[in-house]
Amino acid sequence: MEKRCKFWLPKKNRFCANLPLNDSMFCGNHNPRSGNEWIACPIDPSHSVLKENLEGHMKRCPLLKQVQSLALQPFYQKGINAGIEDEEQWDTGTVKDNVTSEMKRNTVYSLTVPEFHNLIKKIESIHDLICNDIRESFKIPEACNVWIKREIDRKLPFQEKHVVQQASILGNLEEFGVLKNSDGMDQDDEERPAVVEFGAGRGYLTQMLADCYGTKRVFLIERKSYKLKADRSLRQKECLTIERLRIDIEDLNLNAVESLREVPFVAIGKHLCGPATDLTLRCCLGGQVSQENGEQCTGKRYMRGLSIATCCHHLCQWKHYINKKYLSSLGIAKEEFHAISWFTSWAVDADHGSDDFDVTDSTLNLESIGKEVGGEVKGGVEELVRNTKAVERAVLGFKCKQIIDMGRLMWIKERGLVTEFVKYVPAAISPENHLLIARFTDFLRL
Repeated sequence: MEKRCKFWLPKKNRFCANLPLNDSMFCGNHNPRSGNEWIACPIDPSHSVLKENLEGHMKRCPLLKQVQSLALQPFYQKGINAGIEDEEQWDTGTVKDNVTSEMKRNTVYSLTVPEFHNLIKKIESIHDLICNDIRESFKIPEACNVWIKREIDRKLPFQEKHVVQQASILGNLEEFGVLKNSDGMDQDDEERPAVVEFGAGRGYLTQMLADCYGTKRVFLIERKSYKLKADRSLRQKECLTIERLRIDIEDLNLNAVESLREVPFVAIGKHLCGPATDLTLRCCLGGQVSQENGEQCTGKRYMRGLSIATCCHHLCQWKHYINKKYLSSLGIAKEEFHAISWFTSWAVDADHGSDDFDVTDSTLNLESIGKEVGGEVKGGVEELVRNTKAVERAVLGFKCKQIIDMGRLMWIKERGLVTEFVKYVPAAISPENHLLIARFTDFLRL
């Protein structure tokens, strides 16, 4: 023990087992660092490096070969789906850093109590105007019974809450006319659409879709590497082609994926965190403009429909958001968007399993947040927020989530799709229960 790192690991209830550095009590992982000396690696920001060693590290970073290989792929186009901060960015060519949750919180806490109260009133007014047609749509289709009843013959991870969510996503797609039960269908039908899963993770949503709907071609889009992926099981299915693209959605030119050209497909995504939803919509439906004729080059000719379960709205960024024009028309400025996206984190504050929890209950007095408008409040907005009931924060958080998602829905509608926005599972199963569904008007069941 004398030759071990002296950093205490509370979760393991012991000291770190690594050897310490020379002239230090700690190992390289736990040795105190000066913020001026360590900087994030430009290739992989998940780790940092001494500034003086940066040049050498850039030549041997473990992810260097992967990044170089990706840059050679025809479908890689840096920032193609990123969007822009504002119109001036086109001229300056500058890209601003993401606004962190801490920065968003500080923006809210810097408001005066009257300003904060007015913002709450604006949010409620906008929500009442645009979010009055969100229905409950919890669907467990018959096609998914093989999973619901645990009749699958493979050893795949089974968590009931995730299986139910996946089944309802597919059930809503079936009801909306984008999917059709594979029973009785010709397995050689070339018109059956491929499936592109964005933010696929381990790929279990696609696994259920392949098991229950007979999909023949799947593309899994994911920037991270995962263990226990469904890929091995999917590759064991006859007549199924699987292709995994390890790439950030922000950099994916879907039209340049050779094996997907002129192939009908359905885009799906379960819990596409924060801006990943905006990146996916831009990747599938637009944003790229042909330099030759100025016309949009989109995948809409071959995309049959999409289904995206949104989540983690607190991570949303103004520069990525798909429909800044719509929010601006409602009077929501950039700084207010930052505040609204921060409020969305409150949606998970309350006990969603409680029988008396109802986020749609309009009788909840949200105006109690900042009700002391006429006088000074000790501690300001921060104190008001701290003293607000969890259920009231949750209601406000859900309203902010729905405003952000309705902007996305309107953007999809503008591109000629039939759209719907539903709650696909009860909040007790998952408070992240909003689903965007869309299909083109000329597309019927395949």
